[in-house]
Amino acid sequence: MLGGFLAFLIAALIENRPIQWGFWNIVTAGEVAAWRLKAFALPGALAAVWGGVWIARSIRQNPQQFIGLRATRLGVTSAALVLLLVATLIGITVPERMRQRQYSIDAEYYAHGYTIHRALLDYRDLHGSFPTDKYIDALRTLPDPDGSIAEALQFVEPNGYEASAQVAAASTKVKPLVTRGVALRNSTTITNPEPAGVSFNSYKLRLPGQRRWLGTDDNYILVNGVITKTSEITSSNSSSSSKLK
Repeated sequence: MLGGFLAFLIAALIENRPIQWGFWNIVTAGEVAAWRLKAFALPGALAAVWGGVWIARSIRQNPQQFIGLRATRLGVTSAALVLLLVATLIGITVPERMRQRQYSIDAEYYAHGYTIHRALLDYRDLHGSFPTDKYIDALRTLPDPDGSIAEALQFVEPNGYEASAQVAAASTKVKPLVTRGVALRNSTTITNPEPAGVSFNSYKLRLPGQRRWLGTDDNYILVNGVITKTSEITSSNSSSSSKLK
């Protein structure tokens, strides 16, 4: 069993050419070998350790009938070493593999978010404004030759969308002043139809995460094409609050 692990280790080193014999290169090759052997090395090593301990106990109890105690101890040690190596090398790579898995999940949701953003821009180009409350039905009216918009809309919720408009408002001060600009007032949409002459030029969309629930830390927030994870916003706010204290 120890020889099998060393063979897989050498094979992993040979795959990455040119072969480098540095410490971290060997550790990386050992991680690859451990993951390849995990299906049968761990149970096999456990069985070998248990069987070797039982055989060694029998030899010690009956030294006149059995021989090979030293060989048995060597075998148990080798099996335990393989078990320790495989378990350690797998254990130290689990956090990184979990991060890589989360990266792949984030990439999938980011792709859906960017597809929806592109669809919203296409809708605005056609109608002069982002859709209001029934944005899902509105985006389904767009041309979708490859089906990407329809696929992305499967990962959204009807209540997670909010459109708004920046409307210019004159100053309300009585004293006459030299005009220097206009004040901007945010006008958030409600369930009423879009008012005449108002163009919704900003939006916010909350994408549910893996649990498919809104209002949790695994949600993704899409604001005018910029995607942010809710957990990142929460951690940033926590850090800002701690600095202020």
